[in-house]
Amino acid sequence: MNEDKKEEILQQFDSFKNYLGNQVQRGEKLGLSEEALSKGAKRVADYLAEHEEPRNREQKVLNEMWNVANKEEREHMAHVLVKLADQTN
Repeated sequence: MNEDKKEEILQQFDSFKNYLGNQVQRGEKLGLSEEALSKGAKRVADYLAEHEEPRNREQKVLNEMWNVANKEEREHMAHVLVKLADQTN
């Protein structure tokens, strides 16, 4: 993904949710289980927490929660992110 597209997705929280929702739908069409989708969401969240600065209040809250959560809590949060994204689209 190029930098302009990434910035467009991360700038607004609704754009971010829509992007995640589209990715969840693609995964579901490919037959991925909820567990596989959650593992993917966790990888994305790990990457964002480590490499990207939050661009808005919602991302700041998610980032702070992610950074204080332990492994099990992060797995639960990833499941919730998948549910949120799935309901978006």
